[in-house]
Amino acid sequence: MKIILFGGAFNPVHNEHVAMLKAAKERLGADKVIIMPTAVSPHKSGFITAAPSARLEMCRIAFDGLGEVSDFEVSKGGASYSYVTCEYLRHKYPDDEIYFLMGADMFAYFPMWVYPERILKCVKLAVCAREGSADVNLAQRDFQNDYGETATVIGYKGADISSTRVRVRAAMGLDISEYVPAGIAEYIKAQGLYLIPSLPRAQKLMNEKRAAHVLRVAYMAAENCRRFKIPEKTAVTAAALHDVAKNLKLSDKLLKDFVPPEGVPESVMHQFSGAYLAEHEFGIADEDILNAIRYHTSGRPDMSDLEKLLFLCDMLEEGRDFEGVDKLRKLFAKDMDACLEESLKMELDYLRAEGKYIYPLTQAAYDYIKQYNAHKNRI
Repeated sequence: MKIILFGGAFNPVHNEHVAMLKAAKERLGADKVIIMPTAVSPHKSGFITAAPSARLEMCRIAFDGLGEVSDFEVSKGGASYSYVTCEYLRHKYPDDEIYFLMGADMFAYFPMWVYPERILKCVKLAVCAREGSADVNLAQRDFQNDYGETATVIGYKGADISSTRVRVRAAMGLDISEYVPAGIAEYIKAQGLYLIPSLPRAQKLMNEKRAAHVLRVAYMAAENCRRFKIPEKTAVTAAALHDVAKNLKLSDKLLKDFVPPEGVPESVMHQFSGAYLAEHEFGIADEDILNAIRYHTSGRPDMSDLEKLLFLCDMLEEGRDFEGVDKLRKLFAKDMDACLEESLKMELDYLRAEGKYIYPLTQAAYDYIKQYNAHKNRI
């Protein structure tokens, strides 16, 4: 018998998961499919997450008719390690051919899993990669060099969907039905999964263009926050509220008790009024989130990692298309501090070239990060 094991957090299940499994089932001619949601993914801490029981139920809804949903890892509890599951299945099905199905991103990180050699004693790897993806070929080469075997690569036409982006949309109270299987959107809404209660109301204070920008900033913040050990909920909250006052006049009734700082240009004022709204209208008490909003346009000396992340995501989100933005994005992927220095320099150079006012806090932010990086590079 040929068996496919499809494991993961499924936090939540989305259309790509279903497409991957269908493609693998057809390509491998599998007789049996076991879908195995994790209890706790050891490499996915800090995410906005649904309870194991909820993710198990979502798998039952989404994969109905495609395979058996197992509660082995959920019932076991604690951190879910693939080698334990694979050894369990090998013991249960000693004479059968078992394929462990994963995406190209997880395949690339396979050498960093706990006891990868023990996994390979029990199963073969099957990797689903979007057609035309070059990354999987590099990972396949490294895999063959490290373990002396190759994974079965299953090409399919996939869409640009991720659990991270679905969570961000759900956290902000946005529609996710386009991205998840039938029944999942309704289940998530009914259970209140992923929702950050303060965020949906903030959408109503922004026009359509501003709300679209904010969503893209939230995507980028969520996709990068783990690099800096920032909880996903913290990053998404800061991103979703950073421009909450952008479309409001200072005379708006929501800002009636807001005292505008002196000497702040109009283009920068919304960061201060936004922080005020975040605290007084949306109940944000986390000072790091408030400061990230408060300085997301100007920057300031000695920014926290969250402040840097929001500043750069606001500047570099995928909708931005100014000259040099791709260079900055590549630098951000390597070194956030170096990217912050270069981004502030570019901003200051632009303001000087246009003969526009330079807010002193922005100049101070650049001077600080330049000195900080110089010191860091000398060590």
